[in-house]
Amino acid sequence: LIFIMHLQEFVTVLVRDPRTQKEDSWHSYIDYEIFIHTNSMCFTRKTSCVRRRFREFVWLRQRLQSNAVLIQLPELPSKTPFFNMNNPHHVDHRRQGLQEFLEKILQDALLLSDSRLHLFLQTQLSPEDMEACVSGQTKYSVADAIHKFASLNRRFPIEDEEREKGKNDADSDSESSSSGFGPSDDSISCGCKASPASEES
Repeated sequence: LIFIMHLQEFVTVLVRDPRTQKEDSWHSYIDYEIFIHTNSMCFTRKTSCVRRRFREFVWLRQRLQSNAVLIQLPELPSKTPFFNMNNPHHVDHRRQGLQEFLEKILQDALLLSDSRLHLFLQTQLSPEDMEACVSGQTKYSVADAIHKFASLNRRFPIEDEEREKGKNDADSDSESSSSGFGPSDDSISCGCKASPASEES
């Protein structure tokens, strides 16, 4: 008897680790870590971490909506004038809303085909640069941008050095295929801290 196992495609997205960033001496904002883990063929990389602020989520929603007019996109958490960055409840409520927003978007095949979504989730490009990349005004493609970001954001350099010593040339085939849709190089650590403290329930 032969059993053929079909691996169910999944996309896990976590919005976590809110941090206050200073814009200038007067203004601060909060950004959030977006962690992706997936086996979906839609994604160039199978694991990634980036940091995004609320206004970038607003930009993403507007762009996705303009490209998918017939789809009713989920709402973002409301932007309230009473939002207090120093109030952990406010911050966590927004974090939870942003996570729910992404979870719903990632269930829609049409939205998943939008390159802006992938650049938003897997690079640190600004909205302007994402727009330029998608419209072909950059020397790099969407897949190039995602691979470049991953290689620039190697963390744990000591771990990498030890791996190099132990394996020497054995991992020369670990790079993903140049098309960006081949087997992913999951050996590259994602670009955010991986401490247990950032795991929010």
